[in-house]
Amino acid sequence: MSENHEKYHYSITCNTLDPIVLHCLRAIAQAVEKGKYPQIGWGGTTRENWAKSNNEFTIRFTSDGYRRDFISEANRLLSGHWLQISQNDADPASPQR
Repeated sequence: MSENHEKYHYSITCNTLDPIVLHCLRAIAQAVEKGKYPQIGWGGTTRENWAKSNNEFTIRFTSDGYRRDFISEANRLLSGHWLQISQNDADPASPQR
């Protein structure tokens, strides 16, 4: 695992029934993450993976603060369209290639 991926270990697992909301949540994650390579945090959240995982997906951040910012913005913009399933502080991202 790369050092960059290891930094993205503050995760949140979410659920949505709407693929458009999935993509909106990915964009919010990209916007709030201030670490290098913010796309690492939403790696593995393709529409295909989301559909195979019973409409659940996991996004990762480099800090708990960025995760809290994500939750705040996601609720502000998409309240009622997604659910938080769980959080984990020791769940590093995995390279997708």
